[in-house]
Amino acid sequence: MPDPRIKNEAQYEALVKKGYSKEKSARIANTPNAGEKGGKAKPYEEWTKEELYEQAKKVGVQGRSYMNKKSLIKSLRTN
Repeated sequence: MPDPRIKNEAQYEALVKKGYSKEKSARIANTPNAGEKGGKAKPYEEWTKEELYEQAKKVGVQGRSYMNKKSLIKSLRTN
């Protein structure tokens, strides 16, 4: 039975199968643009530090306030 708290159930299940924790999978699957594709986003290197910080905040990156731009990019790509 699908969980009504999960916005993108298919993405959630895929992330759990991939080895992500249930909490992290739910956080990613519940982001406003969860599972949307289209290739319209510019590469992280072209984002401002403030934009990277806000994205890191959305996905729950720990310690983001202490990170420089390079660290934010690395964290966003590995989280």
